[in-house]
Amino acid sequence: MCSLLCPPRRNLTSFKFLGKNEDGKGRCPFDPAQSYTSVMVDGELYSGTSYNFLGSEPIISRNSSHSPLRTEYAIPWLNEPSFVFADVIGESPEGGDDGDDKVYFFFTEVSVEYEFVFKLMIPRVARVCKGDQGGLRTLQKKWTSFLKARLICSRPDSNLVFNVLRDVFVLRSPSLKEPMFYGVFTPQLNNVGLSAVCAYNLSTAEAVFSRGKYMQSATVEQSHTKWVRYNGAVPTPRPGACINREARAANFSSSLNLPDKTLQFVKDHPLMDDSVTPIDNRPRLIKSDVNYTQIVVDRTWALDGTVHDVMFVSTDRGALHKAISLENNVHIIEETQLFQDFEPVQTLLLSSKKGRRFVYAGSNSGVVQAPVAFCGKHGTCEDCVLARDPYCAWSPAAAACIALYQTDGPSRGLIQEMSGDASACPDKIKESYLQHFFKHGGTAELKCSQKSNLARVVWKFQNGVLKAESPKYSLVGRKNLLIFNLSEGDSGVYQCLSEERVKNKTVLQVVAKHVLEVKVVPRTPVASTSPVTRTEGSRITSKVSAGPTQGSFPQTPALQVTTPSSIALPSSPEGPTSMSCEPKIVINTVPQVHSEKTMYLKSSDNRLLMFLFLFFFVLFLCLFTYNCYKGYLPGQCLKFRSAMLLGKKQPTSDFLDCEQSVKETLVEQGSFSQQNGGQPKPALDTGYETEQDTMASRLPTDREDSQKIDELPVRDRPFDVKCELKFADSDADGD
Repeated sequence: MCSLLCPPRRNLTSFKFLGKNEDGKGRCPFDPAQSYTSVMVDGELYSGTSYNFLGSEPIISRNSSHSPLRTEYAIPWLNEPSFVFADVIGESPEGGDDGDDKVYFFFTEVSVEYEFVFKLMIPRVARVCKGDQGGLRTLQKKWTSFLKARLICSRPDSNLVFNVLRDVFVLRSPSLKEPMFYGVFTPQLNNVGLSAVCAYNLSTAEAVFSRGKYMQSATVEQSHTKWVRYNGAVPTPRPGACINREARAANFSSSLNLPDKTLQFVKDHPLMDDSVTPIDNRPRLIKSDVNYTQIVVDRTWALDGTVHDVMFVSTDRGALHKAISLENNVHIIEETQLFQDFEPVQTLLLSSKKGRRFVYAGSNSGVVQAPVAFCGKHGTCEDCVLARDPYCAWSPAAAACIALYQTDGPSRGLIQEMSGDASACPDKIKESYLQHFFKHGGTAELKCSQKSNLARVVWKFQNGVLKAESPKYSLVGRKNLLIFNLSEGDSGVYQCLSEERVKNKTVLQVVAKHVLEVKVVPRTPVASTSPVTRTEGSRITSKVSAGPTQGSFPQTPALQVTTPSSIALPSSPEGPTSMSCEPKIVINTVPQVHSEKTMYLKSSDNRLLMFLFLFFFVLFLCLFTYNCYKGYLPGQCLKFRSAMLLGKKQPTSDFLDCEQSVKETLVEQGSFSQQNGGQPKPALDTGYETEQDTMASRLPTDREDSQKIDELPVRDRPFDVKCELKFADSDADGD
């Protein structure tokens, strides 16, 4: 749904709707993210938007209760356009053909005449006639005057093409014979952050539509369509032309009277082969590292009577650039940050009322009002002149830089030189300076405020130009000077100069002057650490002064040494030298000065080494203990392991070893077979320790053994002797 918004006539703080809702289809998009543009002409809305919910059907339409019109739904007419701007330009009375007013639409669409690996975008300008009523049979309720052409904005010397249109502003002025329109362009692959501004004459676009060649589609190899120039005969009246005096003379008073041959030609050939070229065949402005979004242009006059077109261009970072073209060179006068959140500027409007000229910038967060010139920030005559702002001039009477559009009196005595020549300024720069004190080994930053954006900052020290490429100096923000590792040689006067080229001459201006003084730690004598050789009766008396030294430097104790006559001090180098065997005291007069940063780093290194030593020592002990415990290390480590496990008893088993009983029984059977005359067999080594045989021992008899077995409890008897064991020893089977 759409509704008209009625602004109040006096109080702009309140807005209200008229309460009359209308269908918004074809007037505004369904999605706010989709592109659209519109202009109101004689109570009728001309809009470029999408017609369906998906946004896949773009149209340029006129919403009228009497004769609504729209474009044909075909790729040759509109191919995925991104609408930018629309405006109506009335027919000039000096034209003489009694033509119709025309509505121009500016947009970027996918190219149909060029092919690439991806979709190539092309900036377009389309034109329709305000008096168009559509066709009678062909193109019913469709535009019969719709034609479109390509906009050229490129840099021929570098083959740099700007093919994405961002915004358009139509400049109208009484001093202009015809309107001009300015366009903001960016490259499609804008990975370098380039933006350009191109200016066009309206007559150039009209010449393309009224006398240019058409393009037609041609089938290549029965499957591919290519757009080429049409060199055939053009029907009469000329397709796409408005109804003018010549058409009325041929009894074509309305588009409804046009022949079908003309209308069919317009339907099949809406694209022009000729392109609209910019003024001077080059952009007015090319800026790197910035993306321009909106533009407005104001035409003003300087004190010398020259006319200047001042361009106000907004960026996607919430900034506003004011630029002017001087002597075929673009001069950016100033840059103003409008939004602190660095959000892109969505809308830019210009109010050029007498005495009150403002620029209004709108974003998603709000609206900002800014004057067209900030003349008050130029404090000197040189700064005011070198700014080359046509809105500003220096007033010697007021000793200030004033805005010309705010003065009603005569302009006599005002100083303004658009060439940048400041020789007419009466005042000179005052010799003022700033004094700084820094410590030895520190870092100093000297600030410099640059007034002109085209000037280059130059720093001088001891009548020599400082180079920022050296490791000693560095430029911060291309203005401030940073000096590292200060020493006594850095003390002196530093000058910041503004260097600017004006009419093939270099203009130097002292902007700031700094006096730098480096304080050095006072050197006090310190006794040598070498042993002092004493002679009989010699003495050395040392006295340490605990009083603080002057300044903010660390306190250094003063050492006084009194030497008796028995100690010979080194003689002056000017006197004669003599050999002497008397002992001498060598006093070291060079102080050992250590900065706090160096001492802190040394202490940090010592703590780090101690920590690493303790860490690896604990790790070694852990590994050594673990290997000893596991028995991986022989020798004394096993004794250490036994000592660790001392006192730990093995748990006794709740049952007897069946195999051990069998082995003991087999040994006893072997002793029985020995008594019967057999050969004794050695007892098997069971791995258990047994008592040693003595001379008094004797072999038990069978009867004694059976009696001993019967005397044993049932639980301790060898119950497994009589059982059949599968794993019995082979010696028992042989017996």
